[in-house]
Amino acid sequence: MTDLFIKVKTHQEQQLPFVLFCKPDSDRIVGVFQKNDHLYFLENFEEKGFVFAPFDAEEIPFIPLEHSDVYVDSVNSSDYLLKKKDSTINSAISNDFFEDLVAKAVKAIKENKFSKVVLSRKEEIAIPDFDIEITMNKMISLYSNAFKYCFFHPKIGTWLGATPEQFLKTNGNSLKTVALAGTQLATNSAAIIWNDKEKIEQQLVTDFIVDSLEDLAKEITISSPYSVKAGNLWHIKTDILAQLKSKKSIKKIILALHPTSAVCGLPKEEAKEFINQNEGYNREYYSGFLGELNIDFVTFRTLQTDLFVNLRCMKVIKNKAQLFVGCGITKDSNPVDEYMETVNKSMTMKKIIN
Repeated sequence: MTDLFIKVKTHQEQQLPFVLFCKPDSDRIVGVFQKNDHLYFLENFEEKGFVFAPFDAEEIPFIPLEHSDVYVDSVNSSDYLLKKKDSTINSAISNDFFEDLVAKAVKAIKENKFSKVVLSRKEEIAIPDFDIEITMNKMISLYSNAFKYCFFHPKIGTWLGATPEQFLKTNGNSLKTVALAGTQLATNSAAIIWNDKEKIEQQLVTDFIVDSLEDLAKEITISSPYSVKAGNLWHIKTDILAQLKSKKSIKKIILALHPTSAVCGLPKEEAKEFINQNEGYNREYYSGFLGELNIDFVTFRTLQTDLFVNLRCMKVIKNKAQLFVGCGITKDSNPVDEYMETVNKSMTMKKIIN
């Protein structure tokens, strides 16, 4: 056990907040360990620390740099693909419920109530031998190009994830974000073919981001869409670059973008209202955002923000894990296909706890 995970064990025993994270394609794992158990919230977005925002982000918790110790360790390249264990899977929301929910959303879209909505569900899995060190290292081994993390706060709980989606990244006045949508299961086929449903869904996400940035940024450039692999899935991705009009506009940009159409829908308020009235559960921190705000925890350079959308994640409660998965619904969505998309996405977390 390294010094980093000895610190984790001590913080667990003392019920003190901490976060471990490893950025995409990084050879460093970072630990931020809060020295007290207070739950801090952002006030003006000029704070420095690790942010952990919920889907419904009226208040945004964070671990402040000024009240924390920071450890940085090298990634262990050992193979952590351990022997598969038996696990009991109980779907918190059945396929019948979810397929009916998708059909209801498609009907609402055809009635012009909104153009897209992102629906989700959760599953519960028994994990009698959960170990943070093993689980974190398995995520690092399996998902090198994702943002891997484990977050704990006694007033929030334990969350883990390996998300493929950047929310936004800033360095001074430079801003980068991505539009990520469309999903298909990875196969041995060399050709990746996207149908109109996925292409339209991805374009809606891109348009939403560009429209949101228009009054707050300048020199916006957009890449051509391209396919990117995340675990056992392919997605369509577009890179978006811009220059901030003001270094103090990051709060307005975050609030304008969150929740993005990739996790909520369009128009945002109508889609969010449908989600809250029909999904049947509280998303909590699933489809929120997380990461470094105004600080790079490795270099300690300020004016750098690196945030990710909290996808492919789970919440650990004693000896069980709640897995959260979702998919974008448009007028062409098929309820059975959309349910299977969530099944495929759930494999990201199942692979690290089985």
